[in-house]
Amino acid sequence: MAKDKTPVTAAVRLLRQHRINFTPHLYGYEEKGGTAVSARELGVEEHCVIKTLIMEDENRQPLIVLMHGDREVSTKELARVMEVKKVDPCAPQSADRHSGYQVGGTSPFATRKKMPVFMEETIMACPRIYLNGGKRGFLVEMDPQDAVRLLQPQLVKVGI
Repeated sequence: MAKDKTPVTAAVRLLRQHRINFTPHLYGYEEKGGTAVSARELGVEEHCVIKTLIMEDENRQPLIVLMHGDREVSTKELARVMEVKKVDPCAPQSADRHSGYQVGGTSPFATRKKMPVFMEETIMACPRIYLNGGKRGFLVEMDPQDAVRLLQPQLVKVGI
């Protein structure tokens, strides 16, 4: 794909600034299609398409959870790991406000608000991962080690 076709989002700018090797992928976004649609459109395993979820603890402090596309987050287990009473997904409007991105296009990179990042540890076993690049219908493919280097996440086991 030609560089000029890559959307220049805050995420892309950050990846370029840190010289992170990534491959941009545009695809036909489908409302509420999720990772199943992006995996199908790119011809990759849904397990390696990583969801960026904006959640908050009982004090309404936002956080990012990176999870395999074909798995869910045990919020009970995440709360236990974080040593808080509870963790819940943010309402879409709150998630947009915290991240600076529109739900369905939320990237973990260059969020509006600095938030702690929790990453399912088995993501590291994927040879390549596909994360949202900051726009609906746009994923960036990269080595999971590069994502860890940039995001400094806490690796967790909260997938179900």
